[in-house]
Amino acid sequence: MSESDADETTARAAGERFRELYGAAPHGVWAAPGRVNLIGEHTDYNDGFVMPFALPHTAVAAVSRRDDGVLRLHSADVDAPVVELTVDSLAPGTDRDWTAYPAGVVWALREAGHAVTGADIHLASTVPAGAGLSSSAALEIVVALALNDLYELGLRGWQSARLCQRAENVYVGAPVGVMDQTASACCESGHALFLDTRDLSQRQIPFDLAAEGMRLLVVDTQVKHSHSEGEYGRRRAGCEKGAALLGVDALRDVAPADLDAALDRLGDEEEVRRLVRHVVTENERVERVIALLESGDTRAIGPVLTAGHSSLRDDFRVSCPELDLVVDTALASGALGARMTGGGFGGSAIVLAEAADTAPITEAIRKTFTTVGFTTPRIFEAVPSAGARRLR
Repeated sequence: MSESDADETTARAAGERFRELYGAAPHGVWAAPGRVNLIGEHTDYNDGFVMPFALPHTAVAAVSRRDDGVLRLHSADVDAPVVELTVDSLAPGTDRDWTAYPAGVVWALREAGHAVTGADIHLASTVPAGAGLSSSAALEIVVALALNDLYELGLRGWQSARLCQRAENVYVGAPVGVMDQTASACCESGHALFLDTRDLSQRQIPFDLAAEGMRLLVVDTQVKHSHSEGEYGRRRAGCEKGAALLGVDALRDVAPADLDAALDRLGDEEEVRRLVRHVVTENERVERVIALLESGDTRAIGPVLTAGHSSLRDDFRVSCPELDLVVDTALASGALGARMTGGGFGGSAIVLAEAADTAPITEAIRKTFTTVGFTTPRIFEAVPSAGARRLR
């Protein structure tokens, strides 16, 4: 099935369910993808560099505009009836359920001065939740895109991403950076997105592994994580402390050539030293991957990915036994490179491999997980796909 045929099938199903719920056809149907981050982890909230690409897995929203201040929400992925809210009652800290994500977007739009007066929304998602693939960002961006179109707000992708980040930071209470929302809104098919999170400048980097005989696997360990829990926030606070101690606006401002001197200045602040070392070296790894891709030496990015995992495991300390086992098993089975992706504490790893090696690597990972008693992981190929778009 072609991408356009798949989009039409998805749109039809969402529209039919919307009609069943609300008694009329939606004004439109939109989709926004999850993402895989190729390289650049925990750099986005340090004004650094990231390089995500969009997955074919999407959050889909069938939406109609309302002008009476009522917001009605339904999710195909939650066993619950339609939730009815009023836009005037939306406030941070009032909602700890799934509805906080779409409601938070409405709140953020209104806080920014956009006269959103309500909506009927039906949501469905194929982005695995809790897998480090940005299921929440996809949900936020698809709602923002729908409301942007229906209310003719004129927001560009990066502007919607900023508002959705604010929704998740303030309304939901998760201290995430802007990468996930920007990736969902702005990625292009067949490309990875080089994003400077300080000024939101973007560059689309061609990334067609299949044409070069390679594949990128996503291994969802089935270990769930939540960004709103404390460990993620503690890492961010530690990075901010490091920037303050070094007298810079953000760790982005520490050049790789100055890293040793910066670490010396941090003295016995060992935890902060580790966080700083990861962020500075990870920014350098993003630039290295771009240089290799643009020079046509794609296979050489494998060791860079693996080095990124070592840094996330040893310095940033956000890996877990399941993620480490994926990486170690994949490398022992012939992978070109592997690393955890996403915020950590569970979620997914990525594996770069020759096309001919993907089947034995997949089998080895599953067998090893069974041997040690871990839950069988979900493994699929990641194909750089289209960003957020209107389906009908």
